[in-house]
Amino acid sequence: MNDPTHPSQPTSSPVVVESAGTALALEPRAGGLPEVLHWGPVLEGGAGSYAALSALTVAPVPPSALDEPWPLTVLPGEADGWSGTPGWAGHRGGAAGAVRWSDVTCTAEGTTAVTRATSPDGIRLELRHALDAHGVLRVDASVTNTSDAEAPLDVSALRAILPLPLRADEVLDLTGRWCRERSPQRSRLDHGTHLRASRRGRTGHDATLLLMAGTRGFDWGTGEVWAVHTAWSGNHEHLVESLPEGAGRHHAVLGGGELLAPGEVRLAPGETYAAPTVVFVHSTEGLDGLSRRLHRSLRARAGHPSRPRPVVLNTWEAVYFETDLDHLRSLADTAARVGVERFVLDDGWFGGRRHDRAGLGDWVVSREVWPDGMGPLVDHVKGLGLEFGLWFEPEMVNEDSDLVRAHPEWVLGPAEGAPREWRWQQLLDLTVDAAREQLLERISALVAEYGIDYIKWDHNRDLLEAVHTVEGPGGPRVDAPAVHAHTLAFYRLLDDLRARHPRLEIESCSSGGGRVDLEVLDHTDRIWTSDCNDALERASIQRWTSLLVPAELMGTHVGPATAHTTHRTVDLGFRTLMALQGHAGLEWDISSCSEEELERITAWTALARELRPLLHSGDLVRSESPDGTVFVTGTVDADRGRAAYTVARLVTGRDATTGALPLPGLDPRRSYAVRVRPEAGAPAVVQHGAPSWWEPALAADGVVVPGSVLGVVGLPVPVLGPAQGYLLDVRAV
Repeated sequence: MNDPTHPSQPTSSPVVVESAGTALALEPRAGGLPEVLHWGPVLEGGAGSYAALSALTVAPVPPSALDEPWPLTVLPGEADGWSGTPGWAGHRGGAAGAVRWSDVTCTAEGTTAVTRATSPDGIRLELRHALDAHGVLRVDASVTNTSDAEAPLDVSALRAILPLPLRADEVLDLTGRWCRERSPQRSRLDHGTHLRASRRGRTGHDATLLLMAGTRGFDWGTGEVWAVHTAWSGNHEHLVESLPEGAGRHHAVLGGGELLAPGEVRLAPGETYAAPTVVFVHSTEGLDGLSRRLHRSLRARAGHPSRPRPVVLNTWEAVYFETDLDHLRSLADTAARVGVERFVLDDGWFGGRRHDRAGLGDWVVSREVWPDGMGPLVDHVKGLGLEFGLWFEPEMVNEDSDLVRAHPEWVLGPAEGAPREWRWQQLLDLTVDAAREQLLERISALVAEYGIDYIKWDHNRDLLEAVHTVEGPGGPRVDAPAVHAHTLAFYRLLDDLRARHPRLEIESCSSGGGRVDLEVLDHTDRIWTSDCNDALERASIQRWTSLLVPAELMGTHVGPATAHTTHRTVDLGFRTLMALQGHAGLEWDISSCSEEELERITAWTALARELRPLLHSGDLVRSESPDGTVFVTGTVDADRGRAAYTVARLVTGRDATTGALPLPGLDPRRSYAVRVRPEAGAPAVVQHGAPSWWEPALAADGVVVPGSVLGVVGLPVPVLGPAQGYLLDVRAV
């Protein structure tokens, strides 16, 4: 036990990185990778505390177990004593995949812990655990084949795994489907592996975004929470795992990584596999604390959108495939009148695309629809002072298209038989250089010709049998898995397009919210949250999407009164209220609106422009009524001098009145003028008398309330009907 060469023995003081109240402590060891001592809140007392942690928290040895305590390393595996999901899995020509790492170094470079190691059979490993200024931990791992052996190094998995303490005993993750993305589900952290694996070839409508473990009953503003996100738009996994013997000196583990198909990554000598970044976040202030760290981290990126987000009108639910020039001009005229700043033409403008069964892949302006080209519409839109955007679905093709007739070999699929169709679509193989280059040239030419400001980049199917035919060992052609290579080619295509057109903005749309992850957001400017524009459904979809995605990156539109996807009719006021919670826009034939509706929309767009500096930069705070029927969603600026809160009733509640709901995030030492903003929609109420604060809050000066009262007690909620709500503008006085 006291042998200094034993792998469990430390060889130097812990390597500690700290930032924004979060700490990671790694302990170098003789004969193996460093042990993870701690990930979570900073321990007061500095180096002495982490040294004490190392000395005093070694786990006991139970009967019928390993004879000595064993470490949870930065890449846990069987050689460490770990019987759970391994950090590394792979093989060379079928040889045993377990690795004993040697030549290990672990150093701190600023707030990044860097671990390097090699293996006797020719693998070089590098792990970087980087804490940013907001306490977000990004783990980047890579392996390089340094052997000159003929057999390639087959990579099965390279996961990032970190420990969880005993007090993290509850799990929260998200699931979903088309038009109902981001639905929460909770469970106890019991023995076994809670694995969320996506084999959809895209992030997926059921993607968890964040897999979270926390103290019992953690909520929006309370509890301690640990979370993981795999920043990757292809197949991926998230897991939380607890074994009966624990995880070294810890209770359980949390992790994630790319989900690789057998044979998908095979490294020849000198080649490297860089795993997708896995993002870890810890909060002592509940789910809002996670969001604060993530949103601030995203906003600090060099490429984060910096100019005000334009109010959008997208034409899909306004005209569908009926792209009549006169109608579109009328729609643009009305859009300019009500305060829209960006006009986006959706599907149906190209090739033989008069319906969704033909034309995908033929990215040429249809002479049938546009005998004089698209210039007359673009000139009209830009002449109104609006930006012009255009819809593409570049990765997909219809079999009924000129492209597939000319190049059937560009369709991704096995040599024998095509994959099952989805929306009458197949996938264009972007790993074929000629296919990707043709796509780049055609999109780029249209952007240049028409001065396109914005692309809505759609992706409307999961990938099944996503393989392409390549030369196999010894010569015969084989079907090889292609999701990894296709995902990288997709990123490259986006980057090449933006390099040619630096001012071009791109939205990631994937039949709504099917491709929402931090890596796609590094290559685009916003996501389309959901194809569902039913504001009542959107209340929950947007709430849970905002765990990861800040408002300015989340498309939120006002749809028609009766929703296309649910056939439910919702008041204009509630639709405009919900659309303020992100990058606001419209998706509705407003040229058919009444004068009263147009006046209300005009007031709403003015409010959206007024509030976007706050809503697109402040910290998000959330709470809800005990029965979960009323949501409070607030944004508070950095100095807590101004805030905006949406109070929304979803369905009827169990009680006759909701009671007073606090407004979190304000300064209890200040007083605030609280004003109801009718431009966001005046709610329908079912009451004989309003709360005492309501009428004064409708006045221009509002009602003055101490911050302590607002934050602790709150304001009584009027008796709102279902799908009704209001916006509170709160300013320090």
